[in-house]
Amino acid sequence: MPSVHHLHAADHDELARSIGSLLGRRALLRASAGGALAGGALAGTAAGGPAAAAAAAPGRRKPRILQPGTGRTPGRYVPAKADEVLWGRLPNRDSSPVASVRSGSVVTLDTISHEGLLEDQGQDPRSFFADQGVPRRQVLDDAIAVAATTPHDGPGPHVVTGPVAVRGARPGDVLKIEVLRLQLRVPYGVISNRHGKGALPGEYPEQFVDDPAATPYFNEGGNISVFTRVDGDRARLPGEVPVGFPLAPFMGMMGVARDTSALVDSVPPTDAGGNIDINDLQVGSTLYLPVQVAGAMFYSGDPHMAQGDGEVALTAMEGSLRPTFRLSVVAKGERGAPSPAFDGPFAETQRHWVPIGLSDPDGPENGGNETSLDVAMKAAVRQAMAFLTDDVGLAGPVAYAYLSAAADFQCSQVVDRTTGIHALIRKSDF
Repeated sequence: MPSVHHLHAADHDELARSIGSLLGRRALLRASAGGALAGGALAGTAAGGPAAAAAAAPGRRKPRILQPGTGRTPGRYVPAKADEVLWGRLPNRDSSPVASVRSGSVVTLDTISHEGLLEDQGQDPRSFFADQGVPRRQVLDDAIAVAATTPHDGPGPHVVTGPVAVRGARPGDVLKIEVLRLQLRVPYGVISNRHGKGALPGEYPEQFVDDPAATPYFNEGGNISVFTRVDGDRARLPGEVPVGFPLAPFMGMMGVARDTSALVDSVPPTDAGGNIDINDLQVGSTLYLPVQVAGAMFYSGDPHMAQGDGEVALTAMEGSLRPTFRLSVVAKGERGAPSPAFDGPFAETQRHWVPIGLSDPDGPENGGNETSLDVAMKAAVRQAMAFLTDDVGLAGPVAYAYLSAAADFQCSQVVDRTTGIHALIRKSDF
């Protein structure tokens, strides 16, 4: 039998189904721990490895600009049309899909960063990026069209592509979202800090106002926007002191529609996913979300080129990406998804299981946000305990001891009103 790591995705899935039929749910989860069933067919990369960086970054050559419809668009292509994207709000049960696919389909979305489009930046990306030395040919046509014609009718800043209906998905199921490929659409991004937000509201950007060295970074609205260039597989910050860091692209926002007719704010993450901002969800990762409405109504946005845990200034390095996903339905009662995923977001990478804790998974439309890392931490520990006891089969005291001795709990973000903590449980430990 060939190594699991050298199987094509379809063969890998078939192998997993065979193991599952022989060993049952717990053994299936252990068997899949050697490698997530994501990314092999198209990306051929493991999250965080050098091949992933090569697939996600343009390399040290002249950058290619992925205007709408140009370049590779594997599977069903969903462009970010100005009359179809949502700006500041998310799909709900009344939304109409912009595309429909069967379970197991590959889809490629064009996503647009909101940075450079927002009102405090002039709502004209041509002018905003020209001021940073970006030629017109490197400004995305769909970003220009969205800024000019798409209603910014939601409270959030994000431009959202979708929703995509997945045929056969029903409430109670899980949508399995495999991240197969992430392509940079432009060779630059923006990192912003706006009044009243970030980890230190009331301190920054207010403390920068009287600092002459900060003057170039204030935008038209009196907020800070730091333009950041891509140099090969690294980002380069401006200024006299050389500062750079590696690119690590991921989608800050992946979600399914909530079962409500209320307007859904794009900022806080919920039990239906959304603005989760977990930087481990790179190429080769899988996100599992509980389906709330027929068709699941998948969407994505908030593309990030890099982000530190916490996202303390307010934004990550925001920059437009072209993600490719495989969308699969796991029916209620079937194998193929961790059991906690039927109640809330759960993820995995090639190396880790990723339980996710949110301080307010119900969302503001259901009574408000609780901004508390303590609450998010407890939620992450409870989900990790449920996974280790119900799916892996550990006794409760052993699971609790393991989490204390060996698991890492990281701060996803502190800036989206609903705060997030996620755990990293090594698959190789089981």
